[in-house]
Amino acid sequence: MAGYDGVHRHLHLPPSTLIVRMRSCARPLRLLRSRPSSAASPGHLAPRATITSATSSPCSTRLLSTKTSPPAPERNFQPQSARTRRQQRTLASLLQIRTCSISASPLTMSASAPASAQQDYRLPTDVKPTHYDLTVWTDLENSKFEGIVHIDLHVNKETSKVILNTANLDLGDVSLQSESLEGVQTASAREFDTANERGIFSFAKALPANAKARLSIAFKGELTGDMLGYYRSTGGKDGELKYTLTQFEPTAARRAFPCWDEPLLKATFAVTLVSRVNSVNLSNMPAVSEEVYKPESADKGSWIAKKLSTLPDPGQWKITRFETTPPVSTYLVAYANGPFEYLESSYKSPLSGKVRPLRIYATADVISQAQFALDIKRMVLPLYEEVFDIEYPLPKLDTLVGLITGRTQAFLLDPNSADIKYKQNVAATQSHEVAHMWFGNITTMEWWDNLYLNEGEAIVFPEWKLDSEFLGSHFFRARALDAKLSSHPIEVECPDANMINQIFDHLSYAKAASVLRMLASYVGEDRFLKGVSIYLKKHMYKNSVTRDLWEGIQEATGLDIPKMMDNWVKKMGYPVITVTEKEGGIHVRQDRFLETGPADPKDNETIWTNPLNLLTVGADGKATINKDILLDEREKFIPLDTSKPYKLNADTTAFYAVQYPAERLAKLGEQAAAPNSPFSLSDRIGLVSDALALSKAGYTSVSSALELISALRNEKEYLVWDAIASNLAAIVSTWWENPEVVERLNAFRRELFVPIVKRLGFEYKESDPYDDVQLRTTAIEQAAEAGDPWVMGELQNRFNHFLKTGDDSQIPSDLTNITFRIAVQEGGQPEWEAVKRVAAKAKTPSQGLAAMRSMGASKDLNIAEDTFKFIMTEARDQDTFFYAGGLMRNFVTRRFLANKFKENFAAFEKRYAGNFGLIRWTEISFGGLSSDKDYEETAAFFKDKDTSKFDMALKQTLDTIKSRAAWVKRSTNELTRWLEQRGSSRL
Repeated sequence: MAGYDGVHRHLHLPPSTLIVRMRSCARPLRLLRSRPSSAASPGHLAPRATITSATSSPCSTRLLSTKTSPPAPERNFQPQSARTRRQQRTLASLLQIRTCSISASPLTMSASAPASAQQDYRLPTDVKPTHYDLTVWTDLENSKFEGIVHIDLHVNKETSKVILNTANLDLGDVSLQSESLEGVQTASAREFDTANERGIFSFAKALPANAKARLSIAFKGELTGDMLGYYRSTGGKDGELKYTLTQFEPTAARRAFPCWDEPLLKATFAVTLVSRVNSVNLSNMPAVSEEVYKPESADKGSWIAKKLSTLPDPGQWKITRFETTPPVSTYLVAYANGPFEYLESSYKSPLSGKVRPLRIYATADVISQAQFALDIKRMVLPLYEEVFDIEYPLPKLDTLVGLITGRTQAFLLDPNSADIKYKQNVAATQSHEVAHMWFGNITTMEWWDNLYLNEGEAIVFPEWKLDSEFLGSHFFRARALDAKLSSHPIEVECPDANMINQIFDHLSYAKAASVLRMLASYVGEDRFLKGVSIYLKKHMYKNSVTRDLWEGIQEATGLDIPKMMDNWVKKMGYPVITVTEKEGGIHVRQDRFLETGPADPKDNETIWTNPLNLLTVGADGKATINKDILLDEREKFIPLDTSKPYKLNADTTAFYAVQYPAERLAKLGEQAAAPNSPFSLSDRIGLVSDALALSKAGYTSVSSALELISALRNEKEYLVWDAIASNLAAIVSTWWENPEVVERLNAFRRELFVPIVKRLGFEYKESDPYDDVQLRTTAIEQAAEAGDPWVMGELQNRFNHFLKTGDDSQIPSDLTNITFRIAVQEGGQPEWEAVKRVAAKAKTPSQGLAAMRSMGASKDLNIAEDTFKFIMTEARDQDTFFYAGGLMRNFVTRRFLANKFKENFAAFEKRYAGNFGLIRWTEISFGGLSSDKDYEETAAFFKDKDTSKFDMALKQTLDTIKSRAAWVKRSTNELTRWLEQRGSSRL
């Protein structure tokens, strides 16, 4: 999931769908700042693709394996070879995460599955699908679809009933044909289990074991805007263009056609789409034929002929047939219909030398903004082939903006106006989706409790310091969620669709990637990737469980991987390692870390295997990292010279917090701030974030964390400042109802960030180093949010020029978010109306997002009422989270938002039935509250509500309120004293 104010959903297409052009994989992707497309040079992005009106419907699939270097790396730190550094960068990119969308996909246990695995929430295994012939007729004008599916079955056990998944469909004729029965049977009875979304069809004659059969079911449904199943969307300059696409993960394929909608039941699919002649059809595989329907030459007995003969204009429809897919799970099937155009490029396989075409599809008004994503795809595909040692197996790979993600913001980018953060997001999303060609599509988890096997890999951009960036974007977010009593293991039981939908969170994604990153660091990147390659090759086009991945890595390393990793994925939580300095060394002890403080014995039973990654500094001042030491018991003593610098969890690779004695933490701060610090960028980020997490939980004082931040005020690296900024913002947000504390904290923020703004200025140049660009943006945002009059005034002047003239050239793309927010915050109705117009008709997706988020920034509650009314009556369902996030971020409207959600709960419940909406709205509406009264009132409100679809998010949100309230009660006096003593109370 994305943050409070946004959601990114990615739909994975098995044999065909992605976008973007790429460069040579041997070179890192250079981030271009506002470079016109014509300026691309040979060392940068490939020549710009031409825009072509799509007339056929190709889409390809994903599949690959892994390749690694054989030798095991040295266990101690030493200079690295270029190849090792490249593999580390590759691993960092693989472990980057982008949340994937959730739709529907049914599976069934295979015939060989043990009886103990057959649980009530899984489909019976009497029959297993092997192939689907799926025909879908789409009527865009009237928002409806119809079709027929013929499903080839293998009978595992004699049965007269066929049970599969279906939801929100009107089913027509149901028939069963089998040579063993010498004829065709129609269903003698049909039942529907709406709670479990199943159809049960009974037949007069039983199918014998080991027989082959073909089940045929006609169906029809409505094309709604629910973003689930087969649904409609709109686009174009005026928003009037209609198109359709699918969103099946995890359990929504059943909303599009009757099927066995569970990941384990892979089958091949032959898709046929029938549509208007002036539209484009897309599916996973390339189109093998496309022709306008001719009544005189049609097979009169076919379903298509019968359907089109009922229409007044049968000659205005066309039929597109696609190649048969490899065996895939239902959630990977995808198709779309609409007025699409495409950009085209290609890549050359480094393994075989084959050249494959690459396309990205979008509507005509935005297709020119898809070039960057196409470039990314072209770069990462050959790199993934080399890393996994498995060639992409299909003839092509296409991306449809919307088909993979459901959100244009995840793939479209204006090269002349996009900010760096936005470019990173597009690059990350595209790379993540390409990685699904290997993880998830070629090799698929048996059930959703192994979701993280799909989600722990993806992305390759070494220049962006991804391994360190990973800490702020994923690692510490996962730790924050896993520090709650309401957390869940990575591998969590999924008894029904409600639970499946709720596990797409930071634990399924970010914690999974974090513990894999920890494992890779411990065993060595070469051997880790070798093990992943073994795993992929052994399970190509098959299903997998956790032990399969562990076995692959174990084969490559000779280590007992399950012993080390099982508690990390099967148990919730993580430890805090407490360091006590003693004569001759340090004593270390692990206990479960909770955001509410030391865990009770009943919650503190797990013993994790922790790589201590002990960094020590020798007499020559050089740092050495010992990766051999493990803490796999409750406590142990480690001989060590504590008179010299040392640090546990070097490079912040292991998933635990470290609590040092207060004196040692102060020394670490001094050493981290020193010009020739022995601590890496990731070390310094980890020190800041650990200090704040420990103070929030009451393990240490909040003043010790603030002293550490103060010691780092001369830091040069953007990512350390990003950690400082996010942690200070979290403190301010927690004390949001204490104006005195907030203003003193803001004074501290101004002291830290305004000097950076004065040094770097407000203007962005194409020659600016990446770190300067990011640091400038962060410093301006922090200074403005902290109320610095000079910075706020500059931003307001730039917006006023835009308000008067319509010319936004004075607002750099990197500052659009903060400029819009400050303008609405400090302005009135005119500023709000201007931003509203931008949200309705933005130049670029990133500008539109900035406008949506900023509409909630006003201090005027009358304008807040207008914003909420807009959310309820005009905003698209998938955009409401951005507007709500703006209201939550605004202290004046934070409680207003919570009350409005409660007042309109019935409307939200209806609006977001069946998707993630209630999960996001619950987190956004209540996650910013910080008092015991808020906790009690929120819990009481939901007490008599049906929370089954968002129960996990609700419990986590209540835990968040409780921990914030406890922090306020525990630390307000201490925090106030520290701020007063350091002179930050001067206003």
